[in-house]
Amino acid sequence: MNLKDLYRDVIVDHNRSPRNFREIEPPRRVADGHNPLCGDKLRVYLRVVDDRIEDVSFEGSGCAISVASASLMTETLKGKSEAEAIELFERMHGLLTGTEGSQDDLQSIGKLAALTGVRDYPTRVKCASLCWHTMKTALTGGGMITTE
Repeated sequence: MNLKDLYRDVIVDHNRSPRNFREIEPPRRVADGHNPLCGDKLRVYLRVVDDRIEDVSFEGSGCAISVASASLMTETLKGKSEAEAIELFERMHGLLTGTEGSQDDLQSIGKLAALTGVRDYPTRVKCASLCWHTMKTALTGGGMITTE
């Protein structure tokens, strides 16, 4: 299976059946994200205990890439430390925008590699990265972010 097929199959699967699509009860960290160009709106919830992400989820609406990216992100972040989550944010940002990324990087991030297919569609990079920026905002203080 080539990367384009993987990209399509993973995006379709996670859009149709998003994982961790729910609200986390308090105590939690929350941030809202909005992409006005595409209409994506989401809220990311994090429960952090002793510097570990014990639970992570999201709610909202958006295009298939936005929903799939949030679903994949939530699966990946559970159990990670805050520092690991920020490091993964930096890696994903580089991979999505095409500023970083070797074949080894792609293999090391598992299913998340499917998201790198958005590099071929520059208008979709913000769709895929919205949840990542929102997660970082939730970790570092909460609030609202808008990608433009």
